[in-house]
Amino acid sequence: MTAPRRPRLTPDTWLAAGLDALCEAGPAALGAEPLARRLGTTKGSFYWHFADVPAYSAALLARWQAAAEAALGTDEDAPAAARLRATAQAIAAPAAGTAQAAEPAIRAWSATDSLVARCLAETDARRLDRLGALLAKCGIANPDMARILLGAAIGMQSLGGPAANRDAIGSLVDLVLALR
Repeated sequence: MTAPRRPRLTPDTWLAAGLDALCEAGPAALGAEPLARRLGTTKGSFYWHFADVPAYSAALLARWQAAAEAALGTDEDAPAAARLRATAQAIAAPAAGTAQAAEPAIRAWSATDSLVARCLAETDARRLDRLGALLAKCGIANPDMARILLGAAIGMQSLGGPAANRDAIGSLVDLVLALR
């Protein structure tokens, strides 16, 4: 009797496993061997999809960055204040199990890897631009406000409790808008 055939692993399977491993155990878990053990397969499957661990890490970062930047897109027909609130909430309270939810682990990894640090800096710059533009549309020109909102949203991610974070960052946006 032969064992049932397991479904074929895809690059997406490997990347999702890597984000989970990064969140649970840090960047040391991103090697071919620990990831293969995690998925119950061989390293050969890893190397079928990725040239090497650096290529895998780059793909993992690209996946996270794409998710983080997609979260910045909000309904362009909505009023600027609503878009500002939604953007801040998307940063502060990413849905569990999504690539964006790995941000605290990505930030920790950036302390020891220059490629990760550059990726994170690019993403933060885009976020600051987006928040700044929305604040300007709401009549708030002080660039420090975008930085304050982004810093608060990033910090809230580390607190856990996405629903509470969503409410709290929404309250902060409301407060900033009330100061106009």
